[in-house]
Amino acid sequence: GFMTRYERKLFDELKSPHLKYWVPFVWFGNLASKARKEGRIRDSVDLQTLMNEMNKYRSWCSLLFGYDWVGIPLVYTQVVTLAVYTFFFACLIGRQFLDTDQGYQGHDLDIYIPIFTLLQFFFYAGWLKV
Repeated sequence: GFMTRYERKLFDELKSPHLKYWVPFVWFGNLASKARKEGRIRDSVDLQTLMNEMNKYRSWCSLLFGYDWVGIPLVYTQVVTLAVYTFFFACLIGRQFLDTDQGYQGHDLDIYIPIFTLLQFFFYAGWLKV
C-alpha cells in the first residue's frame, strides 16, 4: 500500500544483486527536488532539513543491511560457549568452603547450595542461547 502499481512494477523490474532498500530513497530525493523547483517546498533550508532526515534514515537502513549481510563467525559462538562453561567450573571450584579438619581460624563448616552461582550460570547460559 506504500507504492502505486506502476512504482511496484518499476521496483520489481530493477535488477540488483543486493537488497533494493535504497530505491525509494532515490525516488524521494528526486520528488523533493522536483517539489522545490515547483515551489511546493518554499525554502532551501526546508529541503536541506528534509534531505538530511532522509539521509539519516537511509544510513540506518544501510547499517541494518550491513548487520544482516555479515554473519557472526561460528568461532565466536564456540569461544563464548567455552568461556561460559569454564567460568562456571571455576566458580564451582573457587567458591567451595574450607575444610574444617585443617583447623582454619574463623571458618566453620559451610555446606550450602551455591544459589547465586547457579543463578549466574543460568543467566549466562540463557544469554548464550539467545
